[in-house]
Amino acid sequence: MNRLTEQFFTADINVFTPADVITVVDGSNFSRHGLIKRAISSGEILNIRRGLYCLAPKFQKKTVSVYSLAQRIYGPSYVSLETALSYHGWIPEAVYACTCVVYRTARQFETPLGIFSYKHVPQQTFYSSVERCEDKNGNVFLLATPVKALADYVYLHRLNWTGIADPAKSLRIDLEDLESVNHQVLSDLAENYTNSRVKKFLTGWLKELKT
Repeated sequence: MNRLTEQFFTADINVFTPADVITVVDGSNFSRHGLIKRAISSGEILNIRRGLYCLAPKFQKKTVSVYSLAQRIYGPSYVSLETALSYHGWIPEAVYACTCVVYRTARQFETPLGIFSYKHVPQQTFYSSVERCEDKNGNVFLLATPVKALADYVYLHRLNWTGIADPAKSLRIDLEDLESVNHQVLSDLAENYTNSRVKKFLTGWLKELKT
């Protein structure tokens, strides 16, 4: 095992930066850079993006969550769209890319652990209806509620949805899930988005629940 890999494995640190390497390995910047290159070449460490590394899965004491990794790759961001809907069990399809909404310019990263896609969605309060989640391995990540994930979906796909029948038909979402949403959540999110299509969808959804 590479000396650098061993240090992070022992410390139970799976995701790290060059600054973290300085704290665990003595020597010059040149020698530390050589350790990183050799560990990547041997497959012990994965190069996620420039300045961000991850222990390969077989060297992780606890599995890294792609959801928590998403926030380290590019942010401020939160997991949303189909990824969030799949996580919440609202859509039946498996999702192979981790899709997030980002505060900054849209980007996409192809990494050894999968594709991470970041979309920009304008809104008043970026983290409105975003939940802090933690999995069984202690991985922490930010996740859109199902309603927010759908609002982001409508914006990015430029959909003219007017109520719950549209996502039920298009994404095969159970009507019971759509009808169980809190009225105040819909009202607050309708105020949060500036896009007219999103507002029309959320207000239409709210009107259906009130009738």
